Amino acid sequence: MDERLIAQTCFPSRYVQGPAALGMIPRIAKGFGGRALMITDPFVADKVLPTVQDKLQGADLVIEKFGGECTDDEIDRLVAIGKERQCESVIGFGGGKTLDTAKAVSAYMQVQIIIVPTLASTDAPCSARAVIYKPTGEVVRYLDLPKNPDVVLLDTELIVKAPVRFLISGIGDALSTWFEAESCMTKGAANSTCGAGHLHPGTMTAYALAKLCYETLCEYGTLAVMSAKAGACTPAFEKVVEANTLLSGLGFESGGLGAAHAIHNGLSELEECHKYMHGEKVAFGVLAGLFFADKSQEVIDKVYKLCEDVGLPTTLADLGVKEVTEEKLKIVAERTCVPEETIHNELRPGLPSQVIQAIKAADAEGRRRKGM
Repeated sequence: MDERLIAQTCFPSRYVQGPAALGMIPRIAKGFGGRALMITDPFVADKVLPTVQDKLQGADLVIEKFGGECTDDEIDRLVAIGKERQCESVIGFGGGKTLDTAKAVSAYMQVQIIIVPTLASTDAPCSARAVIYKPTGEVVRYLDLPKNPDVVLLDTELIVKAPVRFLISGIGDALSTWFEAESCMTKGAANSTCGAGHLHPGTMTAYALAKLCYETLCEYGTLAVMSAKAGACTPAFEKVVEANTLLSGLGFESGGLGAAHAIHNGLSELEECHKYMHGEKVAFGVLAGLFFADKSQEVIDKVYKLCEDVGLPTTLADLGVKEVTEEKLKIVAERTCVPEETIHNELRPGLPSQVIQAIKAADAEGRRRKGM
């Protein structure tokens, strides 16, 4: 059997999105057996739960506040609570590390999971993966889970209240989805289902959804950001929340990753970039990736304009790198091109020298368009 001939695509079992969607939790949890362990981040526990009690009436919940890091010890602590209280499902309610912890807890308890993001800043909620950290914040490993979440539920009345920067960062992350999936499709490269090491490409469904993600951002991205600034759940806002969360989640996991996320990982080696969000760094990775992959002037103009219109970085200075040196570029490029990185899913060889040229070109184009 040659795994390169077997396509594979993964989905969450159910995706729910809309105003007041939190009100569906009692019915869903009851369908999973009754009592649920709800893991919340501190902000949700202190600021959100008191305001949404009416939507959760009727749910049998054991509410536990997340400790702050998705560590093995924290997962073990919550698994013990869930088993002691005889919980038959897990609800993760909050940001990324809270949701990853909830995924891991449900896997070890072997119960169903409901993921409730409070932001539309990342495509991770739909995936079958959690990132495990040390208590001091360093990444220990990726935990590949046996299945995708049973339910991913987004209440857009809640999400629209978040700072707009999170939505914009989500657009930056989602912007990479089609370009990376397209590279994997063209090369026949493996996607991100079931973790690293397998050889499965995506299905045509995965690639089509990845392309729809890009088209949605181009058409509705600017309107969605404007809506978010006004605190308005418009159809455009709903579409972009779905693109950031579901379409991008399906696209990256089942379509595959390429240059943009590899360059993000390279940029993360620079201390200046540490305070910037994942999607902000990915967005610049997309721009550099366009030059690396020799995209047309028409495509480059379209992507730069979208980034400018919604407020994503288009220069290294936008990511805090005020002084660009050959030494810094070399650090970024060498990390981008380590053997296990996804830049090797591109058609062109992933060589540090070529990554440096692409980053220089992307930064220069961003500066030119700013009139610098």
